[in-house]
Amino acid sequence: MITIIGAGLGGLTLASVLHKNGFAVTLYDADVSAHSRHLGGMLDIHHETGQAALLAAGLLAEFSKLTLENGDAMRVLDKTGAVRMAHEGDGLRPEIDRGALRNLLLASLPVDCVHWNARMLAVQKGTGGFELSFADGSTVKTDYLVGADGAWSNVRRLVSDADPIYAGLSFVELRYLDADIKHPTAAALVGKGSMFALSEGRGLLAHREPNNELCVYAALKVPEDWVEQTISRQMLHDHFVNWHEDFHVMLSSSDGPLVPRQVCMLPVGHSWPHSPGVTLIGDAAHLMSPFGGEGANLAMIDGADLAKAIIASPHDIDAAFTKFETLMFSRAEERAIESATNLEVAFQPGAPQGLLDFFASLGATPD
Repeated sequence: MITIIGAGLGGLTLASVLHKNGFAVTLYDADVSAHSRHLGGMLDIHHETGQAALLAAGLLAEFSKLTLENGDAMRVLDKTGAVRMAHEGDGLRPEIDRGALRNLLLASLPVDCVHWNARMLAVQKGTGGFELSFADGSTVKTDYLVGADGAWSNVRRLVSDADPIYAGLSFVELRYLDADIKHPTAAALVGKGSMFALSEGRGLLAHREPNNELCVYAALKVPEDWVEQTISRQMLHDHFVNWHEDFHVMLSSSDGPLVPRQVCMLPVGHSWPHSPGVTLIGDAAHLMSPFGGEGANLAMIDGADLAKAIIASPHDIDAAFTKFETLMFSRAEERAIESATNLEVAFQPGAPQGLLDFFASLGATPD
């Protein structure tokens, strides 16, 4: 029996592809239910990873119906408010709400496949497989275990001593409801898709969401313990002193609380010697900064590739795990290097010029 810990995008993709090919799997997730919390954020789904995974699950056509029109449009601004680059989007990396994508994957599985409100506290490896202990006092035994349980994975303890480290950057999340009517200045800054407004050591990163909502991250190069204090709007205004007044209007008028978040990452090139019967996918295996848009995409292609390896070797699951890890380690290291480099480029002196140079190296030109 294959047991997956974590019903995020990676775990669900793995389960979906396996189910489509006649394999029974069980998932356990700490969320109280599929809809108990707002998952947040738009995701740009890449052709060679996320879209390839959806194709393997037979969900690519349905996915296309759920994407945000013009969601891949992009604007790069400097702190004066000048638009340094604008792109209307080309549909190659369509944007979708994270919750809508998870719902799509969930709908492809039997209703009893995912056990919600199942927070795993510990896992023990024995001669007959693994014993999982949950917060409600229950235990489960399984032959094969996949950790899709995110940045602070419990399953990772079976194969690695690595912990996420602070990447030197923290976010403060701001949300805007009915943006075009209630927050026209913020809506105009963001445009149809995403916005990067950058200067040295700080930036405002934003994207448009369905239902006329905006999500904005105030990104700051600050000490690791900065998020432990109560974050006020005045603190944000102070960090963005000498920025154009429109950005201060944006900072002053969001809806709901200010939500601080640290950006963390596993060491670049994180890997482990194969341990029989267990493997990791997604952030549990290779948490990286979001400055490559790779997190969700890699989790999904991890899930699809692991499923394909199992399907090709159904009588030797452990060999399938080993084959998958070889592929995953190489791909993840390459993308982690890119993401770490992009983070530094985005906030270096002269920003946003470094980001503009990066886009130019990819052949992107302003519309």
